[in-house]
Amino acid sequence: MLVQQIYIHGRYADCASGQTYEDINPANNRLLTNVQLAGLDDLEKAVKSALEGFKIWSAMTGTQRAKILMNAVRILRERNDELAELETQDTGKPIQETIAVDVASGADCIEYFAGVAPTIRGYHVDLGNAFGYTRREPLGVCAGIGAWNYPIQIACWKSAMALACGNSLIYKPAPSTPLTTFKLAEIFTEAGLPDGVFNVLTGDAEVGSGLASHRNIEKVSLTGSTATGRKVLEAAAGTIKHVTMELGGKSPLIIFEDADIDNAVSAAMMANFYSGGEICTNGTRVFVHESIKEKFVKQLVERTLKLNVGDPMDPETQVGALISLDHMEKVLDYINKGVESGARLLCGGNRVQVAGCEDGAFVEPTIFDECTNDMLICQDEIFGPVLSLLTFKDESEVIKTANDTEYGLAAGVFTQDIKRGHRVIAKLEAGTCWINNYNLNPIELTIGGYKQSGIGHENGPEAINFYTQVKSVYVELGDVDCPYE
Repeated sequence: MLVQQIYIHGRYADCASGQTYEDINPANNRLLTNVQLAGLDDLEKAVKSALEGFKIWSAMTGTQRAKILMNAVRILRERNDELAELETQDTGKPIQETIAVDVASGADCIEYFAGVAPTIRGYHVDLGNAFGYTRREPLGVCAGIGAWNYPIQIACWKSAMALACGNSLIYKPAPSTPLTTFKLAEIFTEAGLPDGVFNVLTGDAEVGSGLASHRNIEKVSLTGSTATGRKVLEAAAGTIKHVTMELGGKSPLIIFEDADIDNAVSAAMMANFYSGGEICTNGTRVFVHESIKEKFVKQLVERTLKLNVGDPMDPETQVGALISLDHMEKVLDYINKGVESGARLLCGGNRVQVAGCEDGAFVEPTIFDECTNDMLICQDEIFGPVLSLLTFKDESEVIKTANDTEYGLAAGVFTQDIKRGHRVIAKLEAGTCWINNYNLNPIELTIGGYKQSGIGHENGPEAINFYTQVKSVYVELGDVDCPYE
């Protein structure tokens, strides 16, 4: 079996230590490949390469960079199904998801920022006998640290923003899902990206900490848990580098009495069971007005029981495997704790044995009723197919309870009263919100979190502010007014 090498300066290379680890397909618990484990020596090589690449890349015009990025978009779309299959094998997600969303949304992001690249600019100020202007310049070498739930999408998102702004990027994928990131590196090279502008290191926490603390890396962008975010922030503090963090969530989805129940049920299912519930913005606390609770729950349970849990490579599968057996056990433990805390299990709650994938990490879509916001299942990010139902009577009550969490990543509201929709969203402490929909993330809209769910923003025009720095220039047109003559 071939060993997956690291990717530095436009080519594959052996890591310094020669150490490897196993990359496992979570749907059948079988070995996909062995992956080289990078260390700090490899990090230094990657930084040297990225510094060289940055000199070439940052000297190009935005239009020149855009052409190369658009080449990458074309190749990504041509290889969509091939990359989706590899993504499904690495993550356990249904092939119908990875074909429709994962690669495509990554290509969309690179396309968007390729369009943005030629427009990045400062501004001019008339000052009478002088004028001033600003330059918006790239930061330098950036680091990206990815999560395992959307590997190629996150790698595309972080690279699109960094590269469009003229930076180079060293990217560390999650150890359990590295394979499509290497394919992205190959595609960038094929598209004409200069060597060193996009390097890939697979490693453990040592490499992640090294990226965050390295003196020649100007920025680190993390997608991951809040606990990991704290560690990266501490490591980055020593060099006062720029940070962007998209972290955990325990988001509320509020269903008012006038909501379209069919649509609200669809949103609740999408907000909890899509990608096996392994989405940070998921609306895992579903608040339903008491007057429609019975009707809502009846339809929700009926439709959830019809979901097809199966082999992720089967196009008919709607819910695939979780990322690993260890994570599956963690999710099942949370379900047990939910029962112990007094929540009523309406459906699901068990491991699923899938024909042909008997050793896989499958969990039934699970719904709890009679939950209270202080329960562990309503406060901790479970990151699995577990939905918690809570009941409310009035608007002020549900806003207060919805905000009663350390997280503030996302929130959703379903109502036919558009005034109420805007009013409630304005009072919810969350960075990414929806009215009458959930978990749609068009590239044109920024993503970010409140409280312990993140720092900074990615996607949308705001992202440019987090991948560039501003230089202010004053130009004198007259004589210097010197008080010492």
